[in-house]
Parts: sequence; structure tokens; C-alpha cells
Amino acid sequence: MPVVEARNITKTYTIANREIRVLDDVSLSVAEGEFLVVEGSSGSGKTTLLSLLSGLDKPSSGRVLLEEMDITEASEDDLAPLRNETIGFVFQSFHLVPSLTALENVMFPAEIRRDPQAHDKAAELLKRVGLQKRSDNYPHQLSGGEMQRVAMCRAVINNPKIIFADEPTGNLDSENGKAVLDLLLEFKKEHQTTLVLVTHSIDIARIADRMIILKDGRIS
Repeated sequence: MPVVEARNITKTYTIANREIRVLDDVSLSVAEGEFLVVEGSSGSGKTTLLSLLSGLDKPSSGRVLLEEMDITEASEDDLAPLRNETIGFVFQSFHLVPSLTALENVMFPAEIRRDPQAHDKAAELLKRVGLQKRSDNYPHQLSGGEMQRVAMCRAVINNPKIIFADEPTGNLDSENGKAVLDLLLEFKKEHQTTLVLVTHSIDIARIADRMIILKDGRIS
């Protein structure tokens, strides 16, 4: 059974009276526990595809189903708890809250769920990625690799069914990039999480269950 499914989705933007078609009639199904890599050149629509699949944005036409629920027309009130409980996000630029410590950033999704174990879970995750001594540091006091590990812990704290990762190693050196990827794959294996990952790395693509290539907004 697909965890997430796109049915003939198209996304267009209008800029200076000109219509830009970023995605063009894309259909895609991602199975439970699958590791899917999305590859393509800059501007091919990769990030837009992740935004639509995760409900962060809506398609101009077509449908998106998440765990068989049609989220295409869902309100933000309906989408917010669904994203919090079902989806984890790892972004290239980290997207940490600058006014929160590393521990508080990781706790945040669990606190929204009013999980009484939010603190303990976050502390254990930071310990696991070697950042227990950095838990009281703010994002500006962390290196890029440390920030991405914090972001990854935040993404998995609620044991999501699916993780969307947009170039999670793109801003990191090779050593930190490998460490972040290894940790992400460990979490995936432990919880049978579905992973949809955007990358330019051929090495990452080789270890995925499946790869799709986007070109000019279409799956080639």
C-alpha cells in the first residue's frame, strides 16, 4: 500500500504575467518502508515535488494522497497535525529555530503533541548523535554538521511514517555528510520508515531502493 501518492500533479507559478510550469503531470507512488531518491538538475522541480507530497504546498492540478487520505484540498488546520504525526522533514538549510536551544529544537514537534516524554526523547536522540554536550547551545553556536544532526533528530522524534529529506548533505563536507546519511538510514531501518530523499549524489542514489529522475518538471 502506498504511503504517499501523486496523481497527475502539475504546479505552475505566474511571474510577470508569464506562466512557469515547474511540475508537469507527474504521477508517483511510494511504498511503505521504501527508500526513494529523487534526482535531477537545478530547477527540475525536485524541491517543489517534495513540498507537494508533504502538504507544504498544493498542486495547481492533480491529487496528492497521504496514507490514502486526499490532502489536496485539506485545510491547514487538518494538515498541521497530520504533518506533525506522520511526516518528518530534513532540509538542506536546517530550518532550526534560532531562539531555541538544540534540545528545544528537537523537542518542539513532540511538545506540539503534548508528549510528556518530549524532553527525555530529545535528550536521548542528541546523545545518540553525539551532541549531548551541545544540548544547551543555540543554532548559531553549532557547526553545519551539528545543526543538521539536530534537524535530523527533530525530524524523527515523533517516529514519522515518512521522512522527506531535501539535499540533507548538500551543505556539508563529505565526512559530515556521510555521518548524517548513516544516521538517517539507521533510523529508517529501525522504524521501517519510508524515506524520500532529494540528492545530486550518485553514491546515495546507488544505495536507494529506487531512483527517479526529474527533467523539466517531468519524470524522465
